[in-house]
Formats: sequence, structure tokens, C-alpha cells
Amino acid sequence: MSGLFSSPSVPTPPPPPEPPEKSDVDVQEAALQERLRRARQRGRAANILTGNQGVTGDAPVARKTLLGE
Repeated sequence: MSGLFSSPSVPTPPPPPEPPEKSDVDVQEAALQERLRRARQRGRAANILTGNQGVTGDAPVARKTLLGE
């Protein structure tokens, strides 16, 4: 039965739109925003001290035996 019907033809897509022209000021502003975003991201990453498993080592549980030690 495959000989009775032909496969449908796919229309060609329209060309993509041209990107808008960016001035030097826009490019510099975007670069500044990206640097600031990365700096904030590094700041947050420095605060994360454990992984997703949490602390897996033994806890330090040394106890004093006498007053003043």
C-alpha cells in the first residue's frame, strides 16, 4: 500500500531574523554585568563547605576530664 501515497513534502523554513546591531556601550555593559554575575557566583561558592552528602567524617568529640584542661 505504500505505493499509493507519496510522503508529504516539507516546506523550507524562513531564514532566521538578523540580530539587532549592538553599540560598543551595549557590549561593554553586557560584559560588565557578566563579570559581576560571575563574581557573585564565586562569592556564594566560597561559602559552601560541604557537598550534597553533607559532612561524612567523624565528629571531633574529645571531652575534658578535669576542670581547666
